[in-house]
Amino acid sequence: MGASGENNTEMHAILTEFGLPYKFSDGVENAAGQIPVTIGPAELSGRRDFRGTCTFTIDPADAKDFDDACSLKKLDNGHWEAGVHIADVSYYVRPGSVIDKEAVDRGTSVYLVDRTVPMLPEILSNRLCSLRPGEAKLTFSAVFELDDNANVVDRWFGRTIIQSDHRFAYEEVQQLIENNGDITNYKTSIASDKNKDDETGLLADAPSQTVINAVLQLHKLATLLRKKRFEKGSISFERPEMKVLVDEKGKPIDIVEKISREANWLIEEFMLLANKEVAAYVTTGLKIKAPTFVYRIHDQPDMDKVTELRTFIKHFGYTMDPSDTPQQLAKALNKLLDSLKGKPECATIEILALRSMARAEYSTDNIGHYGLGFEYYTHFTSPIRRYPDMMVHRLLANYLAGGKSADKKYYEDMCRHASEREQLATEAERASVKYKMTEFMEDKIGQIYDGTISGVTDWGLYVQIEPTKVEGMVALRDIKEDYFEFDEKNYCVIGKSTHQKFTLGDKVKIKVEKTNLEQKIIDFSLVWDDSYNKAEFASNADVRRDNSYSGDNKFRNNRKQKK
Repeated sequence: MGASGENNTEMHAILTEFGLPYKFSDGVENAAGQIPVTIGPAELSGRRDFRGTCTFTIDPADAKDFDDACSLKKLDNGHWEAGVHIADVSYYVRPGSVIDKEAVDRGTSVYLVDRTVPMLPEILSNRLCSLRPGEAKLTFSAVFELDDNANVVDRWFGRTIIQSDHRFAYEEVQQLIENNGDITNYKTSIASDKNKDDETGLLADAPSQTVINAVLQLHKLATLLRKKRFEKGSISFERPEMKVLVDEKGKPIDIVEKISREANWLIEEFMLLANKEVAAYVTTGLKIKAPTFVYRIHDQPDMDKVTELRTFIKHFGYTMDPSDTPQQLAKALNKLLDSLKGKPECATIEILALRSMARAEYSTDNIGHYGLGFEYYTHFTSPIRRYPDMMVHRLLANYLAGGKSADKKYYEDMCRHASEREQLATEAERASVKYKMTEFMEDKIGQIYDGTISGVTDWGLYVQIEPTKVEGMVALRDIKEDYFEFDEKNYCVIGKSTHQKFTLGDKVKIKVEKTNLEQKIIDFSLVWDDSYNKAEFASNADVRRDNSYSGDNKFRNNRKQKK
């Protein structure tokens, strides 16, 4: 695949490790190249035309494909017509075709640190099905009539044609929200935007007032939708997500936190609304009894793990409200998570709470989505990058046309396969992040950082350094100042001579000692503080819990074996 240590070689190695492809065959590329790009009368037949409705996209600044758009129109009765328009991938990718078979095999796009391995060839994902501004595009839409309180008064689903009026980056929409639409100092975040003034960074062609008004109104509606969602039992996990920034050669140059703000929530809430309402319509709105459908399901938490969570948080002085129903448990979890914000133990307890949750997956048997608090839920909004969404589009189109219920066994097998491919992709993405974080620390040997203990085991302390959240391990055997023993009952390690305790969430200083790119691990040493010599039988934080609930235990256990 290439020379060891070379970026492409290492990224391809990760894909190979998880059985994932990194290029399309000539046959697939040729088939994609033969798809007609023009939109004629045949393509418009039976489609609702939204080209005269204010429409825009919001994506990351560096995005190359724009597969969803939002529209807004004020109705004569004072209500709002809000549209969620999704690229009509299933129109171009027909069942059983060469492209479709490849998409089935892949199941999903894969997002490594420095590249995207798409589910569909670029001509589809970045051109035909990318909702670029000023271009007519075929879409599949979920359109809602909402009142001023964001109540769904009516809904419509069907094939459409749109023409986006503006492409936004999230940062640009955030400016509009924070400045209430004032564009006096508006700056673009899209480096390649043809309308950007190179000297000032200002947009020569800023969004129109109509588009700005639509953004602000959709923000108001999204805020109401979000509030209702959490009131009805959606669980609010807000763990920090780190992004490794790389240069043109794939070398990591920084690690930053991805901040989710109101602009992100605007899109999130309307995508969630579309997914929820499509699932509800197919399940309850058709004349067909129990139609076959693809659901995104999330089972209720493992109650044994919830009991462990309740026990563990007492070490921090927290309790959870009693809960006799899943809904009460969700409220108790949200109350706990809200009380943790800004506290050093927040990340530790959030990890344990997350581990009590089931893994979301695809199925034809609906059990609802516990984490979101939805009785019906599916994935309708990203057919460019997820094959289940393509199946949902095909099933919905069939049912809207009066078709019969589809083969349940076939779709259940497809759901199982899609869930497996999703998990492989997730593992590959995590491996690429670990690799790049390790690479990022290679030139920092000998440097000292503030950190937080993120895991405690009988062989070492895992520490996340600030502000990058890069994690490494301090081996207990390498702490020369004392001999430390693991106290499994009290979730800590204790120095035999000094009686110094280290527990999860404790603040420490570490020195970077060694990196191992092949194993994707980083070795730290503890910077010993004089105060440790004066310790009594008390921790420098409340006694917390053992490592079995923090971080990546599979990774940590592997380290133990290799040691």
